[in-house]
Amino acid sequence: MARNKFRGLGVALVTPFQADGMVDYTALRRLLDYQLSNGIDFLCVLGTTAETPTLTAEEKQNIIQLVQEKVQGKVPILLGMGGNNTAAIVEQVRTTNFKGIDGILCVCPYYNKPSQEGLYQHFKTIAAASPVSVVLYNVPGRTGVNMTAETTLRLARECENIVAIKEASGNFTQIDDIIKNKPADFDVISGDDGITFPLITLGAAGVISVIGNALPKEFSRMVRLALNGDYNNALTIHHKFTELFKLLFVDGNPAGVKAMLSSMGLIQNELRLPLVPSRISTMEKISNIVKELNIKC
Repeated sequence: MARNKFRGLGVALVTPFQADGMVDYTALRRLLDYQLSNGIDFLCVLGTTAETPTLTAEEKQNIIQLVQEKVQGKVPILLGMGGNNTAAIVEQVRTTNFKGIDGILCVCPYYNKPSQEGLYQHFKTIAAASPVSVVLYNVPGRTGVNMTAETTLRLARECENIVAIKEASGNFTQIDDIIKNKPADFDVISGDDGITFPLITLGAAGVISVIGNALPKEFSRMVRLALNGDYNNALTIHHKFTELFKLLFVDGNPAGVKAMLSSMGLIQNELRLPLVPSRISTMEKISNIVKELNIKC
């Protein structure tokens, strides 16, 4: 049996806000119901897409509690818990109630740009403190540092509870190197919706998705078809969303997917500064695609 529970379609959950800037817990419940009834395989809570740096400690705890109450074990929960202060993350791990939480998603330290040895020691220390599985997160476009395949493989081999990596480097050679040389019970998860299909054909185990917030049924079908080796039908769905992949990120994340969710009537199109909503031209294009796809909520 695989160690990693986070396979297939995982959704990087957005945080809905009201017009006054407060967290919209009613919309969050609605969004969770929509995803749980439309085929997602796991949830990623309080990651980058959740605008987590702008949330208070109380809001984060309320969101975790709401998700735990809604999910009730229906799908695994992956909790974002990263940063650039190793000791602070270890303390957070030690003081967190992991009831109903199946793992933590831990991003590479940002801004201080550690060496590969620093990255290795950082994640090894966190893994040693964690009572649940750890999924690494490599996203050099946001953190300013790339974790090499060698460092990822070293952690995969030496730390029993490091079960996967969310790879968002966009470096196919690096990702393929990890897939080729990884332990059998360690998985690679796509961190980019637009390249999920080709990564699965290389051996990736799924995706932590942004578009899954809005299109869980359609995107989970693409992921499952690809994982089952039905590449032709999976590719048809992948190509269906090519333009949408670009639109959702042209004005930054999660501005695009929040505009889409708003056009679907699931949440309000509100973000917290320093993020702002998508441009009107982008929103119009997204709304037109929603109409063309005839998405039913």
